[in-house]
Formats: sequence, C-alpha cells, structure tokens
Amino acid sequence: MDDKNRTDFEFAAALPRSARLMGLDLGTKTIGLALSDVERRIATPLETIRRVKFRADATALIALADKFSVAALVIGLPLNMDGSEGPRAQATRAFVRNLATLSPLPVLYQDERLSTAAVTRTLIDADTSRARRAELVDKMAAAYILQAFIDRINTPRLG
Repeated sequence: MDDKNRTDFEFAAALPRSARLMGLDLGTKTIGLALSDVERRIATPLETIRRVKFRADATALIALADKFSVAALVIGLPLNMDGSEGPRAQATRAFVRNLATLSPLPVLYQDERLSTAAVTRTLIDADTSRARRAELVDKMAAAYILQAFIDRINTPRLG
C-alpha cells in the first residue's frame, strides 16, 4: 500500500514497535536490498536480486521480507534533479502498484537522488575494484536510501 497521505513520522509510528524495515534500490537489472535493525537505527546492506520477471522478482522480495519479519518497505524514488518524476519514477510506482496485489506490506518512497553516485564515490575512495563495486553498489545504495529514511524519522521535529 502506497500511503501518500501520511507523513514519514505517522508512517513510522503506525508500524509495530520492534520491526525491521527493508530498503529497496529498484533498478532495471537488479534490486538492491537493505535491512534495518529492529530498533530502526541502522541500515545494513542485505543482497542484490537479479531481475528476471516481475512475478519472480516480487516472490524473491516477499520471501526475504517474510524471512526477516519486515514491517514495511522503503523504496527509493528516482526523481529528476529538479524534483519532477520521469520515466524511472513512473516505473518504480508501477512496480509498487503491482507488488501491492501480492503483499500487504506498507510502502513509503524515499527520494534517492544521487544515492548511487554517493555510494560509488565512497567505494572508489575505499579503493574498491570496479568488479567489486558492481557487486556492492545496489545493496549499498539500498542501505543509503533506508538510512536516509531512518535518520529522518529519528530526528526530533521542531515546532
């Protein structure tokens, strides 16, 4: 369920108290996955699913969400630099609509602009080989997306 009318804080408050979140970096060839701890403080890269067809991708994703008792999904929304939505954002929303027919997990979108670039820069700075970067970047981008959401819901609001 894509819950556009709730704020991030209301979304988080409605979740079970000790439950994990799963972050997704949805690409055309892969889906990077990350998990939060049950206290929703730290995001950790989990794995990368090689995309084949929607049903197989969704089945693998749902199985992992069940395995780790995930309460909600945080999916990176690839907005254009001006904040508008292009074809990639529309494809992400379509994936979520289709996923909603197979799973009751609530979904929240997280702006993912520059997440892959930031992760790639970090890996280059760590002198990671090109092959190893290709292996890590998607699940690390998912962790980056999820951590941004976690940080936002855990930051005290003013006013």
